[in-house]
Amino acid sequence: MPTTLPRTRILLVDDNADMRALYALYLEHEGFETDEASHGFEAFDKALKGRPDVIVMDLRMPKLDGWEAVRLLKNRETTQAIPIIALTGDDDVEHLKLARNAGCDLVLKKPCAPDDLQAAVVRQLRGEVA
Repeated sequence: MPTTLPRTRILLVDDNADMRALYALYLEHEGFETDEASHGFEAFDKALKGRPDVIVMDLRMPKLDGWEAVRLLKNRETTQAIPIIALTGDDDVEHLKLARNAGCDLVLKKPCAPDDLQAAVVRQLRGEVA
């Protein structure tokens, strides 16, 4: 039984190309379509043009970090409803609170196993509360 929903597009945003490639390979194997961005400006542009169903966003990136990219996306009418899953290596309470305050719908700790990421994506697509 497939775990994805029809025509589901995921935007993977991380400055680490190997992490993006790993998650993309896994998610595509599971039936998702993926697109990638290496920083917040690129993510914002791709989200506006491609309207992904879910965005997976690293928070610490060059040029425009994930927190600010999330704020920009959540403040724009055309992208504010897109669920955003933050991936972060930080797990202190304040850091997690900042991610939620920026507009992240879910925060996952790195390293995150690809199957755990997929499960989180599916939960977001189904509208399940984290």
